[in-house]
Amino acid sequence: MRPAAALPIFVASVLPSPALAQVAAADSGDTGWMILCAMLVLLAALPGLLLRHAGVVNVRNALSVAAQGLVAIAGISLAWGIAGYSLAYAPGSAWLGGGGNLLLTGLGVLRDGLTVPESAFVLFQMTLALFSGTLLIGAVAERARFGWIIGFAPLWLLIVYAPIAHWAWGGGWLADAGVMDFAGGLVVQGTAGFSALALALIAGRRREPSDPGHAPVLSLAGGALLWVGWAGIIGGWALGATDDAAAAILNMHFAACTAALAWAFLDRLLAGRTSAIGVTAGAMAGLAGISASAALVGTGGAMLIGAVTACVCRIGWGALRHRVDDPAGVFVLHGLGGITGMLLLPIFVLPLLGGVGFDTGITLTGALISQLVGIAIVGLWAMVGSAIAALIVSMVIPMRVDAQQETDGLDIAQHGEQGWDFR
Repeated sequence: MRPAAALPIFVASVLPSPALAQVAAADSGDTGWMILCAMLVLLAALPGLLLRHAGVVNVRNALSVAAQGLVAIAGISLAWGIAGYSLAYAPGSAWLGGGGNLLLTGLGVLRDGLTVPESAFVLFQMTLALFSGTLLIGAVAERARFGWIIGFAPLWLLIVYAPIAHWAWGGGWLADAGVMDFAGGLVVQGTAGFSALALALIAGRRREPSDPGHAPVLSLAGGALLWVGWAGIIGGWALGATDDAAAAILNMHFAACTAALAWAFLDRLLAGRTSAIGVTAGAMAGLAGISASAALVGTGGAMLIGAVTACVCRIGWGALRHRVDDPAGVFVLHGLGGITGMLLLPIFVLPLLGGVGFDTGITLTGALISQLVGIAIVGLWAMVGSAIAALIVSMVIPMRVDAQQETDGLDIAQHGEQGWDFR
């Protein structure tokens, strides 16, 4: 893989170019690969995240948190088709895309610069957006109203996710500033993590926390589906069925394996025994950490990124679990994991460590500064934008259920149903 083609973040692949560039026919193999990767990401969200979130809550709230995930996916998907894609990827300013693709009108036969139809690109990018948004359900589980989630999820997409995606991947100012993010360590994981932190702080603590949740086996199953589905996130951003896609997925898997074992070792060292859920959490941290650099680093670099990310997130888990009530650990695993990977990218992209190297004129110091700027801006806007969206919806529908509903459980209080038959 040539460094010039790899950095920064394959931006050249998604920048607008003259219509005359669309002279080649779509490559059926690349198109099929993009569609397959989109379905893998959808598998990670449906049912992966739904199962994981259901497992980490009280037995009286398992159905409600899964239902909230479903309506979040529905709302985000519709918002993406109406305006989200256009705001993220249509030609516009350095800050926001234009209105050229509202309601998905004006799509090209090919996505400019690629070998796939623009509709396939839209589909893949939509699954990244809904995956990021569905992560947020785990941060406000057991206390957020069903109706509030319905209103919040699409608004969050338009206010928070779409602008950030444009800044980094749609030809916006973060890409011009040299911020590197191959497959969403910042855009997907970091955005979700900082948004989750803001929402958890706004929602406040649960009255009866469920730690580690009523069904760890559901969390384990959901985490396993996330592991499989993550291959779609990583492989899809190679934008074709290429050697880059295979190498990136290999690196993803190695990072997850190393991180799972590192977390297990730290559990044993710090807590005296290894948690099964901890193994899954470690894998999630490793997957978030490698997302920014999967196609840009070597095998050894991927393994080290997984190990370092797991250590950072395990320490963060211990430090924050009793300070921020985030049932699914979205900020620690995805936010902290994603930004750790962002900061490790400039180091492990060096040829000496098996990476693809920098483009001419980019230095290690300059790359680290760019990454820090990107993290600071995205983290700030994710938190502020999420707070704004939460406030707007709360003016119509209160965010938090009342004390009695929280005590009774949201399954019965919000849906009149139970996740499990207690007879």
